[in-house]
Amino acid sequence: MRLLAALLMLSLFGAAGTLPATAAEKSAFTEVQKDELRKFVREYLIENPEVISDSINALDAKAEKTKVDKRNTIISNRKQELFNPTEGTIIGNPKGDVTVVEFFDYNCGYCKAMFAAMIDLLKEDPKMRLVLKEYPILGPASVTATKAALAARKQGKYSDLHLALLGHKGSLTDANIMEIAEKTGLDMRKLQNDMKDPTITDVIVKNHNLADELSIDGTPSLLIGDVFVPGAVSKEKLVEYIAKARK
Repeated sequence: MRLLAALLMLSLFGAAGTLPATAAEKSAFTEVQKDELRKFVREYLIENPEVISDSINALDAKAEKTKVDKRNTIISNRKQELFNPTEGTIIGNPKGDVTVVEFFDYNCGYCKAMFAAMIDLLKEDPKMRLVLKEYPILGPASVTATKAALAARKQGKYSDLHLALLGHKGSLTDANIMEIAEKTGLDMRKLQNDMKDPTITDVIVKNHNLADELSIDGTPSLLIGDVFVPGAVSKEKLVEYIAKARK
């Protein structure tokens, strides 16, 4: 009851404190009463500081729920774009019964850390399909790597170059990206020319816009079935998520 009374008076006082001068003059509270309310509320919050943290936690929970609800709506509305993209960036079994969507950056250390687990799963699970969302956010070299990978589609080597770039130890630069591409067996003159194709930029922009709508602000970010998984996870957790998606 005391909490209810305090919050009620806080609400009334807050409302009175924000009224225009003409309305404030008509307030039921005198200046003396307002001072008493200030003192009461201050003392109450000092004695019960958890009220503030509880309020903040409730606001955070509400904001998170709003974000999750929005994300789920977008996933439902954009299933085709997310799970069956037209840009040809699917590896594994294209007709698999479970889909993992990965937003990644070739220079992302966490993406590289999860790389081995993802490759193991692709080898061990013949019914898994991996949709790769090229999402370069870590600088110009990341953009170069993405453009090279997407350009490699025209030589039928997207998967090969993707695996080579993401499996590279250390940071990628424009120079070593080209070295890796050449070692992968790509025609370098054709690759560099194809990297200028404006449709590649269109794919990058589309993926950035989709990530923004999903409130993705880092890599890796995964969709396993309809479940959003932020950040890198272990092979064991990936297996667990995939099993749930199959149910």
